[in-house]
Amino acid sequence: MIKTLVNTPQKPIATFVFAHGAGAGQNSDFMQLVAEGLAKQNINVVRFNFAYMQLAEDLGKRRPPERADKLLAHFNAVLSEVEGSLPIFIGGKSMGGRMASMLLQQSTALGCICMGYPFHPPGKPEKLRTEHLLEIKKPVLILQGERDTFGTREDIGTYKLSPQVQVSYLKDGDHGFKPRKASGFTLDGHINLAITRTAEFIKSHI
Repeated sequence: MIKTLVNTPQKPIATFVFAHGAGAGQNSDFMQLVAEGLAKQNINVVRFNFAYMQLAEDLGKRRPPERADKLLAHFNAVLSEVEGSLPIFIGGKSMGGRMASMLLQQSTALGCICMGYPFHPPGKPEKLRTEHLLEIKKPVLILQGERDTFGTREDIGTYKLSPQVQVSYLKDGDHGFKPRKASGFTLDGHINLAITRTAEFIKSHI
């Protein structure tokens, strides 16, 4: 049995299995704010730590992510334990969203939401991580800061992605959606917008 954190509304309409990014686990401020916000939109949110992150938290020492195959196997194990008759969606922050998008086609999930998709490592735009997004047949929503160093708005405009992949931008946002002060936007505003767009996407695909 894998330990999970669940934000459960009184009348849930769907379940969102939400994976963390490479450097911060299920309890990060970002993960908590999004989970709480989606629960207010009647979406059941299941969070979990990948094994390396749980070990890092237990030991109080940072650890690098495991290989993709191990991360995917762990994500699949969590999905197999998500019970009930609610429609299921998967997704995550950065690396977690990438893993969800790689699982999507073979899973029972109806769609995927990626928050800050790592299209390429920072400074290495030639090392693209988009191969599976070219042919994907299920709906994917990517919420991306316009100046995300893992894939800017300009970068993404040159990619050939499946028609099922919708990219929604957050003005002047970085990889964590944080905008510069001079932009007039705020991190709180962007996180709330990401919650709204995620809820709309889920409700439109139930």
